[in-house]
Amino acid sequence: MKPKISPTQHEVLLDDTDIIISKTDLTGRITYANRVFMRIANYPESKLLNVQHNIVRHPDMPRGAFKLLWDTLHAEKEIFAYVKNITADGDFYWVYANVTPDRDSQGKVVGYFSVRRRPKREALKIIEPIYREMLEIERRAGPATAPAASVAFLSDKLKALGSTYDQFVLGL
Repeated sequence: MKPKISPTQHEVLLDDTDIIISKTDLTGRITYANRVFMRIANYPESKLLNVQHNIVRHPDMPRGAFKLLWDTLHAEKEIFAYVKNITADGDFYWVYANVTPDRDSQGKVVGYFSVRRRPKREALKIIEPIYREMLEIERRAGPATAPAASVAFLSDKLKALGSTYDQFVLGL
């Protein structure tokens, strides 16, 4: 069960050398967390292993962003994304994430591997207003259709820019 954490306004900044690594099973339960992840998120290993990765999901993140992530992973493709996470004590940290399917020796997807690093500050100035708009769209849409509504907004925005999601994120 995800702990109830009250968000603060304090940001934890990653160093250029910080690389956060985690692995999950097919359902998103953490099977591996490196020490950088534990340090930045302020969780001991015992509180991360076998827990849903959304333990660090910040309430400022639109559900549509994670719908896009899971749809991409279920299509057995990698995804890059800017993600705002929450620490055990309510602070937040931004990451530039690369999440890829993890395959066994026969090529079958058995989980997911995520590598996160310090994001470009200029990119956050572009992505934060988009996420705020997605959250507002989700609030208006209601719980049942919120993720689809915000993904549709993002798709329309990218189409207007003449860009795909991958082109947009990788170009930030």
